Amino acid sequence: MSAWKERMETLRPGIQSVAPSLCALLGLQAPERSEVPAPEDLVDANADQPGSGPYRRALVFCPDAIGEHLDGHCPAAISRVRSSAPFWIGLSASFPPKTPVCFASMFTGASPSVHGITRYEKPVIRCDTVFDCAVRSGRRAAIVAVRDSSIDIIFRNRGIDYFPMPGDREVTGMAGEIMGAGRHDLIVAYQQAYDDALHESGPFSSASLEAVERHAGDFVALVDCAERYWKGSGWIAAFTPDHGAHETPDGRGDHGEDIPADMHVRHYWRFSRGTEQVWVEGER
Repeated sequence: MSAWKERMETLRPGIQSVAPSLCALLGLQAPERSEVPAPEDLVDANADQPGSGPYRRALVFCPDAIGEHLDGHCPAAISRVRSSAPFWIGLSASFPPKTPVCFASMFTGASPSVHGITRYEKPVIRCDTVFDCAVRSGRRAAIVAVRDSSIDIIFRNRGIDYFPMPGDREVTGMAGEIMGAGRHDLIVAYQQAYDDALHESGPFSSASLEAVERHAGDFVALVDCAERYWKGSGWIAAFTPDHGAHETPDGRGDHGEDIPADMHVRHYWRFSRGTEQVWVEGER
């Protein structure tokens, strides 16, 4: 492990902390192979707010490759995200920062050596996940993702509902539709337009930054759906990218390196009790 990575992991929770965080907030047992607790900052932020007990529902929005450094390149988009989910926490992606590696860690609570995905590949994960925890507790879960993406594939063969969609726009539409139907307690929505664009034209090209704007707008739209359809029940929403990306010498983009651009992400959270939003400003 590099000296930089060792320092970073000392200062930042790993992305695998998302699984125990979701489970703690929803009143579920953490996945069996989960290695870390929920970050104290996140637990304390929620504990300080009115109301008590677990939240009933959760929206987890997973935009691919939105690294922390994008805050300086598209501040308006990130400001929109923060307007809907004002508590943020800095996390370290799993290494290597590749999509299936990171999302496997995010929803199992385990490191790559434990959950088994250590490079860019898409096997179905065998170890326990947040989705299994939800099923055991009697909660109904759904994954709405771009067809054949990592999230669409690696969490298959579980007692949850899968909605593979042709693109990001359809992901947003379907996620809003099933929120309106009111049958699901945990909804994960995955989008990939920014990742597609950065590999083609670089992480800061106009096409890439436009994709970030769309991701932010879609997240805000889905939080609005939660306000409309989940009114009267406690719910949470989270904007949870998997890793970042860097510019390559040929002007395109990539990710997979042990550098801040690839490894640093920010996750944004919203806590709502019934009809009242819980506002938590900034990071602790």
